[in-house]
Amino acid sequence: MIDLWFVIIAFLWTGYFVLEGFDFGVGLLSPFVSANDEEHRQGLATIGPVWDGNEVWLITAVGAMFAAFPAWYSGLFSTFYLPVVLILVGLIVRGIGLEWRSKVSYPAWCDLGIVIGSALPAFLWGAVFANLLFGSAVAALVGGIFTLGLCVLHGAVFLALKTGGEVRRRARVAALAASVVVLPLAVVALSSLDSVPALVAMGALAAAAALIWRHREGWAFTATAAAIVLTSVSVFADLRGAPLPGLTLAEAASGPYTLTMLSWIGLIALPFVLVYQGWTYWVFRKRVQVAPAG
Repeated sequence: MIDLWFVIIAFLWTGYFVLEGFDFGVGLLSPFVSANDEEHRQGLATIGPVWDGNEVWLITAVGAMFAAFPAWYSGLFSTFYLPVVLILVGLIVRGIGLEWRSKVSYPAWCDLGIVIGSALPAFLWGAVFANLLFGSAVAALVGGIFTLGLCVLHGAVFLALKTGGEVRRRARVAALAASVVVLPLAVVALSSLDSVPALVAMGALAAAAALIWRHREGWAFTATAAAIVLTSVSVFADLRGAPLPGLTLAEAASGPYTLTMLSWIGLIALPFVLVYQGWTYWVFRKRVQVAPAG
Protein backbone atom coordinates (compact mmCIF):
# COMPACT_ATOMS: atom_id res chain seq x y z
CA MET A 1 0.00 0.00 0.00
CA ILE A 2 2.84 2.42 0.75
CA ASP A 3 4.34 2.08 -2.73
CA LEU A 4 0.90 2.26 -4.34
CA TRP A 5 0.11 5.56 -2.66
CA PHE A 6 3.50 6.98 -3.49
CA VAL A 7 2.79 6.19 -7.15
CA ILE A 8 -0.67 7.77 -6.90
CA ILE A 9 0.75 10.94 -5.38
CA ALA A 10 3.49 11.07 -8.04
CA PHE A 11 0.77 10.65 -10.70
CA LEU A 12 -1.29 13.51 -9.24
CA TRP A 13 1.71 15.86 -9.06
CA THR A 14 2.69 14.91 -12.61
CA GLY A 15 -0.82 15.63 -13.89
CA TYR A 16 -0.72 18.98 -12.14
CA PHE A 17 2.64 19.92 -13.67
CA VAL A 18 1.53 18.94 -17.19
CA LEU A 19 -1.84 20.70 -17.08
CA GLU A 20 -0.95 23.76 -15.04
CA GLY A 21 2.32 23.98 -16.94
CA PHE A 22 0.64 25.20 -20.10
CA ASP A 23 -1.72 27.38 -18.02
CA PHE A 24 1.27 29.15 -16.53
CA GLY A 25 2.91 29.47 -19.94
CA VAL A 26 -0.20 30.96 -21.54
CA GLY A 27 -0.58 33.41 -18.65
CA LEU A 28 3.04 34.50 -19.05
CA LEU A 29 2.97 34.77 -22.83
CA SER A 30 -0.46 36.15 -23.72
CA PRO A 31 0.45 39.86 -23.37
CA PHE A 32 3.58 39.35 -25.49
CA VAL A 33 2.04 37.44 -28.40
CA SER A 34 -0.93 39.80 -28.67
CA ALA A 35 -1.04 43.03 -30.65
CA ASN A 36 -4.37 44.22 -29.22
CA ASP A 37 -6.93 43.39 -26.57
CA GLU A 38 -8.92 41.09 -28.85
CA GLU A 39 -5.87 38.92 -29.48
CA HIS A 40 -5.06 38.98 -25.77
CA ARG A 41 -8.53 37.69 -24.97
CA GLN A 42 -8.11 35.10 -27.69
CA GLY A 43 -4.99 33.75 -25.98
CA LEU A 44 -6.51 33.70 -22.51
CA ALA A 45 -9.66 32.05 -23.83
CA THR A 46 -7.62 28.92 -24.59
CA ILE A 47 -7.28 28.25 -20.85
CA GLY A 48 -10.52 29.91 -19.71
CA PRO A 49 -12.59 26.69 -19.51
CA VAL A 50 -9.88 24.54 -17.93
CA TRP A 51 -7.49 26.48 -15.69
CA ASP A 52 -9.50 26.13 -12.48
CA GLY A 53 -10.08 22.42 -13.11
CA ASN A 54 -6.34 21.96 -13.60
CA GLU A 55 -5.73 23.38 -10.12
CA VAL A 56 -7.82 20.56 -8.66
CA TRP A 57 -4.85 18.28 -9.35
CA LEU A 58 -2.77 20.29 -6.88
CA ILE A 59 -5.48 20.18 -4.22
CA THR A 60 -5.85 16.42 -4.70
CA ALA A 61 -2.10 15.81 -4.64
CA VAL A 62 -1.62 17.79 -1.43
CA GLY A 63 -4.68 16.18 0.16
CA ALA A 64 -3.40 12.71 -0.71
CA MET A 65 -0.01 13.54 0.81
CA PHE A 66 -1.69 14.75 3.99
CA ALA A 67 -3.71 11.54 4.31
CA ALA A 68 -1.21 8.93 3.13
CA PHE A 69 2.14 10.45 4.19
CA PRO A 70 1.47 13.01 6.96
CA ALA A 71 5.12 13.24 8.02
CA TRP A 72 6.17 13.98 4.43
CA TYR A 73 3.38 16.54 4.09
CA SER A 74 4.21 18.38 7.30
CA GLY A 75 7.96 18.29 6.71
CA LEU A 76 7.74 19.49 3.12
CA PHE A 77 5.35 22.37 3.69
CA SER A 78 6.98 23.55 6.90
CA THR A 79 10.49 23.45 5.43
CA PHE A 80 9.40 25.39 2.35
CA TYR A 81 6.78 27.52 4.07
CA LEU A 82 7.72 30.83 2.41
CA PRO A 83 7.88 29.50 -1.19
CA VAL A 84 4.58 27.66 -0.68
CA VAL A 85 2.91 30.82 0.62
CA LEU A 86 4.22 32.76 -2.38
CA ILE A 87 2.89 30.04 -4.68
CA LEU A 88 -0.55 30.29 -3.09
CA VAL A 89 -0.48 34.09 -3.37
CA GLY A 90 0.47 33.75 -7.03
CA LEU A 91 -2.35 31.31 -7.72
CA ILE A 92 -4.87 33.59 -5.97
CA VAL A 93 -3.68 36.69 -7.84
CA ARG A 94 -3.75 34.84 -11.16
CA GLY A 95 -7.25 33.54 -10.50
CA ILE A 96 -8.50 37.04 -9.66
CA GLY A 97 -6.90 38.40 -12.83
CA LEU A 98 -8.46 35.73 -15.04
CA GLU A 99 -11.91 36.11 -13.50
CA TRP A 100 -12.02 39.91 -13.34
CA ARG A 101 -10.21 40.91 -16.54
CA SER A 102 -13.41 41.08 -18.61
CA LYS A 103 -15.31 42.86 -15.81
CA VAL A 104 -13.14 45.93 -15.27
CA SER A 105 -12.62 49.00 -17.42
CA TYR A 106 -8.83 49.04 -17.02
CA PRO A 107 -7.58 45.44 -17.27
CA ALA A 108 -3.85 46.20 -17.19
CA TRP A 109 -3.68 45.38 -13.46
CA CYS A 110 -5.40 42.06 -14.12
CA ASP A 111 -2.89 41.32 -16.88
CA LEU A 112 -0.01 42.08 -14.53
CA GLY A 113 -1.54 39.82 -11.90
CA ILE A 114 -1.91 36.98 -14.42
CA VAL A 115 1.74 37.28 -15.48
CA ILE A 116 3.12 37.46 -11.91
CA GLY A 117 0.68 34.81 -10.67
CA SER A 118 1.82 32.48 -13.44
CA ALA A 119 5.54 33.16 -13.03
CA LEU A 120 5.70 32.61 -9.26
CA PRO A 121 4.47 28.99 -9.12
CA ALA A 122 6.20 28.09 -12.40
CA PHE A 123 9.54 29.14 -10.89
CA LEU A 124 9.01 28.21 -7.25
CA TRP A 125 7.78 24.63 -7.73
CA GLY A 126 10.97 23.87 -9.63
CA ALA A 127 13.05 25.56 -6.93
CA VAL A 128 11.30 23.64 -4.14
CA PHE A 129 11.73 20.20 -5.69
CA ALA A 130 15.32 20.90 -6.77
CA ASN A 131 16.17 22.02 -3.24
CA LEU A 132 14.43 18.95 -1.87
CA LEU A 133 16.58 16.72 -4.07
CA PHE A 134 19.95 18.45 -3.84
CA GLY A 135 19.70 20.77 -0.84
CA SER A 136 21.50 23.78 -2.28
CA ALA A 137 20.54 27.30 -3.31
CA VAL A 138 22.28 26.87 -6.67
CA ALA A 139 20.26 23.75 -7.44
CA ALA A 140 17.07 25.55 -6.43
CA LEU A 141 17.87 28.46 -8.73
CA VAL A 142 18.66 26.18 -11.68
CA GLY A 143 15.55 24.11 -11.03
CA GLY A 144 13.35 27.19 -10.81
CA ILE A 145 14.69 28.74 -14.01
CA PHE A 146 14.33 25.42 -15.83
CA THR A 147 10.70 24.87 -14.82
CA LEU A 148 9.87 28.49 -15.62
CA GLY A 149 11.34 28.12 -19.11
CA LEU A 150 9.68 24.74 -19.57
CA CYS A 151 6.28 26.23 -18.73
CA VAL A 152 6.86 29.05 -21.22
CA LEU A 153 7.72 26.52 -23.93
CA HIS A 154 4.79 24.26 -23.02
CA GLY A 155 2.40 27.24 -22.99
CA ALA A 156 3.70 28.62 -26.29
CA VAL A 157 3.14 25.27 -27.99
CA PHE A 158 -0.34 25.08 -26.47
CA LEU A 159 -1.15 28.58 -27.75
CA ALA A 160 0.04 27.62 -31.23
CA LEU A 161 -2.11 24.51 -31.04
CA LYS A 162 -5.25 26.24 -29.79
CA THR A 163 -5.30 29.57 -31.66
CA GLY A 164 -5.34 30.81 -35.24
CA GLY A 165 -4.14 33.87 -37.11
CA GLU A 166 -1.38 36.11 -35.85
CA VAL A 167 -1.50 34.78 -32.29
CA ARG A 168 -0.73 31.31 -33.58
CA ARG A 169 2.19 32.61 -35.67
CA ARG A 170 3.67 34.60 -32.78
CA ALA A 171 3.19 31.67 -30.41
CA ARG A 172 5.21 29.48 -32.77
CA VAL A 173 8.00 32.07 -32.79
CA ALA A 174 7.86 32.23 -28.98
CA ALA A 175 8.05 28.43 -28.76
CA LEU A 176 11.10 28.31 -31.00
CA ALA A 177 12.78 31.09 -29.00
CA ALA A 178 11.95 29.36 -25.71
CA SER A 179 13.36 26.06 -26.94
CA VAL A 180 16.72 27.75 -27.61
CA VAL A 181 16.86 28.67 -23.92
CA VAL A 182 15.22 25.58 -22.44
CA LEU A 183 17.34 22.94 -24.18
CA PRO A 184 20.67 24.05 -22.62
CA LEU A 185 18.90 24.47 -19.27
CA ALA A 186 17.57 20.92 -19.58
CA VAL A 187 21.08 19.58 -20.05
CA VAL A 188 22.19 21.27 -16.82
CA ALA A 189 19.07 20.53 -14.76
CA LEU A 190 18.25 17.00 -15.91
CA SER A 191 21.74 15.56 -16.20
CA SER A 192 22.06 15.87 -12.42
CA LEU A 193 19.12 13.46 -12.01
CA ASP A 194 21.19 10.75 -13.71
CA SER A 195 18.27 8.61 -14.90
CA VAL A 196 16.98 7.24 -18.19
CA PRO A 197 13.67 9.19 -18.06
CA ALA A 198 15.61 12.43 -17.59
CA LEU A 199 17.73 11.71 -20.68
CA VAL A 200 14.63 10.85 -22.71
CA ALA A 201 13.06 14.12 -21.51
CA MET A 202 15.92 16.02 -23.14
CA GLY A 203 15.22 14.21 -26.40
CA ALA A 204 11.51 15.04 -26.11
CA LEU A 205 12.32 18.73 -25.76
CA ALA A 206 14.55 18.62 -28.84
CA ALA A 207 11.77 16.83 -30.73
CA ALA A 208 9.28 19.51 -29.64
CA ALA A 209 11.46 22.24 -31.14
CA ALA A 210 11.76 20.34 -34.44
CA LEU A 211 8.02 19.65 -34.54
CA ILE A 212 6.97 23.22 -33.88
CA TRP A 213 9.35 24.31 -36.64
CA ARG A 214 7.45 21.97 -38.98
CA HIS A 215 4.05 23.36 -37.87
CA ARG A 216 3.16 20.08 -36.10
CA GLU A 217 1.72 21.72 -33.01
CA GLY A 218 -0.21 18.68 -31.81
CA TRP A 219 2.85 16.43 -31.78
CA ALA A 220 4.97 19.25 -30.36
CA PHE A 221 2.55 19.59 -27.45
CA THR A 222 2.71 15.84 -26.92
CA ALA A 223 6.50 16.11 -26.81
CA THR A 224 6.56 18.95 -24.24
CA ALA A 225 3.99 17.11 -22.12
CA ALA A 226 6.12 13.96 -22.35
CA ALA A 227 9.19 15.94 -21.24
CA ILE A 228 7.33 17.15 -18.15
CA VAL A 229 6.07 13.64 -17.36
CA LEU A 230 9.54 12.14 -17.72
CA THR A 231 11.10 14.89 -15.59
CA SER A 232 8.50 14.31 -12.88
CA VAL A 233 9.08 10.54 -13.02
CA SER A 234 12.80 11.14 -12.51
CA VAL A 235 12.20 13.48 -9.57
CA PHE A 236 9.82 11.14 -7.77
CA ALA A 237 12.00 8.12 -8.47
CA ASP A 238 14.81 9.92 -6.65
CA LEU A 239 12.46 10.90 -3.81
CA ARG A 240 11.19 7.36 -3.28
CA GLY A 241 14.16 6.36 -1.12
CA ALA A 242 13.91 9.43 1.12
CA PRO A 243 11.08 11.92 0.46
CA LEU A 244 12.75 14.19 3.01
CA PRO A 245 16.33 14.09 4.32
CA GLY A 246 16.50 11.48 7.08
CA LEU A 247 12.93 10.28 6.50
CA THR A 248 12.09 7.03 4.72
CA LEU A 249 8.84 6.45 2.87
CA ALA A 250 7.73 3.86 5.45
CA GLU A 251 8.38 6.30 8.30
CA ALA A 252 6.39 9.01 6.52
CA ALA A 253 3.35 6.80 5.81
CA SER A 254 0.04 6.47 7.64
CA GLY A 255 -1.02 3.17 9.15
CA PRO A 256 -2.23 0.19 7.07
CA TYR A 257 -5.91 0.76 7.94
CA THR A 258 -5.79 4.40 6.76
CA LEU A 259 -4.05 3.46 3.52
CA THR A 260 -6.57 0.69 2.85
CA MET A 261 -9.52 3.06 3.34
CA LEU A 262 -7.86 5.67 1.14
CA SER A 263 -7.37 3.04 -1.56
CA TRP A 264 -11.09 2.28 -1.68
CA ILE A 265 -11.96 5.98 -1.80
CA GLY A 266 -9.42 6.61 -4.55
CA LEU A 267 -10.59 3.60 -6.54
CA ILE A 268 -14.13 4.99 -6.56
CA ALA A 269 -13.45 8.72 -6.99
CA LEU A 270 -10.41 8.97 -9.26
CA PRO A 271 -11.98 7.45 -12.41
CA PHE A 272 -14.86 9.94 -12.25
CA VAL A 273 -12.44 12.86 -11.96
CA LEU A 274 -10.38 11.66 -14.93
CA VAL A 275 -13.45 11.04 -17.10
CA TYR A 276 -14.94 14.43 -16.27
CA GLN A 277 -11.74 16.34 -17.03
CA GLY A 278 -11.19 14.37 -20.22
CA TRP A 279 -14.72 15.25 -21.30
CA THR A 280 -14.02 18.95 -20.59
CA TYR A 281 -10.98 18.95 -22.84
CA TRP A 282 -12.92 17.14 -25.55
CA VAL A 283 -15.72 19.73 -25.49
CA PHE A 284 -13.26 22.62 -25.76
CA ARG A 285 -10.89 20.93 -28.21
CA LYS A 286 -11.32 23.39 -31.12
CA ARG A 287 -9.04 26.31 -31.90
CA VAL A 288 -10.00 29.71 -30.51
CA GLN A 289 -10.23 32.12 -33.42
CA VAL A 290 -11.74 35.17 -31.71
CA ALA A 291 -11.93 35.69 -27.98
CA PRO A 292 -15.42 36.22 -26.55
CA ALA A 293 -16.34 39.83 -25.98
CA GLY A 294 -16.21 40.87 -22.36
